[in-house]
Amino acid sequence: MPQRRLVTSRSQEPRQRFAEELRNLRVERGISLRQLGERVGWDYSLFGKMEKGETLGGPEVAQALDHFFGTQGMLLVLWELAMRDRTQFRERYRQYMSLESDATSLWHFGVSVLPGLLQTPGYAREVLAAGGIKEPELTQQVEARMGRRELLEGAGAPPFRTILSEAVLRTPLRDLGQWRRQLEYLAEAAERGNVTLHVLPFSAGPYGLDSTTLMFLRLPDGRTVAYTENAYRGDLIEENNPVDRLQRTYDEVRDLAMSPAESRKFVLNLLEEVPCDPST
Repeated sequence: MPQRRLVTSRSQEPRQRFAEELRNLRVERGISLRQLGERVGWDYSLFGKMEKGETLGGPEVAQALDHFFGTQGMLLVLWELAMRDRTQFRERYRQYMSLESDATSLWHFGVSVLPGLLQTPGYAREVLAAGGIKEPELTQQVEARMGRRELLEGAGAPPFRTILSEAVLRTPLRDLGQWRRQLEYLAEAAERGNVTLHVLPFSAGPYGLDSTTLMFLRLPDGRTVAYTENAYRGDLIEENNPVDRLQRTYDEVRDLAMSPAESRKFVLNLLEEVPCDPST
């Protein structure tokens, strides 16, 4: 049987196809990104990122574009296919990393490990190795994670709030010397003006994020997106309603957590319990 020929040259990858259709529709209409933003009512920079495949936007944006271009639901269908495409998980993590670097503020909840932005090299290496990563990729990923820490350093660093389950701080590294250095670094970071640390104690009881590591990013265009992660996958969430629900749950968890002063004292008390490195 002869091989079936493609009817069009357009991408068969859902996310890229969505981006291509957006750009083709705008170009056919003969308008600029800025004009599109003015007519549809969103910041034009969002549409630029959507056309590059850097973000999908939310369903309300797809619906507004559907209405503007008169595509009778086609764009919303393409958006849904792009959102559900499981092959996009790695790409969506890369997209999350791009968004993180541009964020104007960040909020985090950690259920099992410290956030990468506050990890030391020793902590990152042991955690990544426990996840099955081996050399030479292991060293590459540790170095990349250390590069991310620069986001929270310097005069222009964005505000960062993290809520850590007590379980995170009750799970030491096998190398106690590296664990001591990690706790010292965490205590030092908690003194910075742009970093706020909360510890959620075991005594808080059950809470709404007990199986989810979570990060919120406030972006320059005013949107907030969320990234949730477990041991097997991560998911970038850009739709307004799910992000709002997660934010309400996050606020409820924060109300159960220790104050920043109490949390830093908790870390320092843990540090006193760690045996000193005999080589020092």
